[in-house]
Amino acid sequence: MAEPGRPEDDETVELAMDVFGRAVVPEGVAEAEPEDLATALEAVCFSLNRPVTLAEVGSILGRSSAAVAAAAEALATQLRGRGLMLQRHGSELQLVTRPETAWAVQRALQPERPTRLSRPAMETLAIIAYRQPLTRAGVESIRGVNCEAVLDSLERRGLIAEIDRQDTPGRPRLFGTTLRFLQIVGLERIDDLPALGEEHAIDALSAVTGAGADDGQGS
Repeated sequence: MAEPGRPEDDETVELAMDVFGRAVVPEGVAEAEPEDLATALEAVCFSLNRPVTLAEVGSILGRSSAAVAAAAEALATQLRGRGLMLQRHGSELQLVTRPETAWAVQRALQPERPTRLSRPAMETLAIIAYRQPLTRAGVESIRGVNCEAVLDSLERRGLIAEIDRQDTPGRPRLFGTTLRFLQIVGLERIDDLPALGEEHAIDALSAVTGAGADDGQGS
């Protein structure tokens, strides 16, 4: 047996660490392709059951945000035609059920029916969705009325949020839609909103939600 402190001991330790490392870390993980990493991403999103960021998942999986983004693209493609979809908004991700399966999920969970948005709220939300980022003044210039109360209501519901400040005197808030908005309208990304064409923004947005809006004038 080698005496303590001899070179043979260092070699033994290195060999043991090498064997242990191969046993703990699956071979080839460092070279994982986006498709392989997508499986791990799906498991993480499913287990956490909440919005996660690319950086957060990267920290969990020991990968860069760019690698996670590539995996997210691969996972979104793999989920086409299935009951789940991966919503992506900026750096946020969340695994959710598709709108087509909402009836089954509702029967299973029996969720409380959400309050319908008023016509003014739908108009304001549609304007922001299609023209974001937009200031309150920008919204009001399009609608022609004061929108402070409506914007406050949409922000409280989590459908819009301040995403930046405009570089002008007073630095007004710039509003944009949120991941919650994507969940409500059932889209993966904001880019998936239907093209306006000859339709008004609210008509296109109503077509996506499939619910329309109340006729009332409240927010």
